[in-house]
Amino acid sequence: MAPLPRGLFGLFGGSFIESIPMLVLGVESSCDETGLALYDTERGLLAHALHSQIAMHQEYGGVVPELASRDHIRRAIPLLQQTLADAQVQAADIDAIAYTQGPGLAGALLVGASVACGLGLALDKPVLGIHHLEGHLLSPLLASKPPRFPFIALLVSGGHTQLMRVDGVGRYELLGETLDDAAGEAFDKSAKLLGLGYPGGPAISRLAEFGDPAAYQLPRPMLHSKNLDFSFSGLKTAVLTVVKQHSANICEQDKANIARGFVDAIVDVLVAKCMTALKQTNLKRLVIAGGVGANAQLRAALNAAAAKRRYEVFYPELQFCTDNGAMIAFAGAMRLREEPGAARKEYGFGVRPRWPLDELRPPQAALPA
Repeated sequence: MAPLPRGLFGLFGGSFIESIPMLVLGVESSCDETGLALYDTERGLLAHALHSQIAMHQEYGGVVPELASRDHIRRAIPLLQQTLADAQVQAADIDAIAYTQGPGLAGALLVGASVACGLGLALDKPVLGIHHLEGHLLSPLLASKPPRFPFIALLVSGGHTQLMRVDGVGRYELLGETLDDAAGEAFDKSAKLLGLGYPGGPAISRLAEFGDPAAYQLPRPMLHSKNLDFSFSGLKTAVLTVVKQHSANICEQDKANIARGFVDAIVDVLVAKCMTALKQTNLKRLVIAGGVGANAQLRAALNAAAAKRRYEVFYPELQFCTDNGAMIAFAGAMRLREEPGAARKEYGFGVRPRWPLDELRPPQAALPA
């Protein structure tokens, strides 16, 4: 990946703070991916390494927290060594270490936190806990064409579906969120109903490409509500009802038709809410973050709707849609650029499995006088 242009940090919309170059190590272990990355504030992303546990969890139809934690332990140090080798730097060259402090699985978070803080202690380097969702929100800034603040962000993943106004690092206003299942969760559960296994999101999207869009008109929950909230549990129930109607005689074409009806319904809702959020805020830029942001049908529909209204849409690189260390290293660098004292040589750590994003605050140096 080409390095980010110098001066990217001026996108904050707050004060631009000159500081010495920093090399930040990012450690991600919130769920079922172990990610390590090195981000240099002058040269950009130097290297990253990622291990996905999908193959291990497929046998169980979902993530098993204890297995996830144990696998993070096995993978973290080899991935660190790989990242350092790929970047051609030494561990002593690291200036700060950013790690995912939450939200996520408690045991998995503890592995990453202990690795980061232990490494910080050994190297005498400061450490910084990062909010996992902030990493996702800022990940589109790693693209070759990054958006400028302010923008509307749709954070759409297995655990979260939220619309936010983003005015800068730590400056997030929640506009709407799901009242029950997240979009990614609805993808996985509906895929399981169709016998597609785990993870279900990519599988149901591929199957939908062969479906007839007119075969099943599934409900669009809260499409016409007068707010920006979401609800997807009813859509999942609608899929269950249709599958039960077929009993044991459901054929592959029926499955494809149901998948198409499901994907069209969820995409229609997400696109409509995004366009409404842009209209209500008078903003012109939309950023998509999270694993569902890799969905081809969603991208195509958003691009078409945005072009019609002369909005711009920005996505993370496909490799950074799911959990990864690069977004944590980058989020850490963004915060440290404006608040150099945010990382500290304090190595007693705790994690926050539940951590509302609206509890985050802007870097202190970026606050108005």
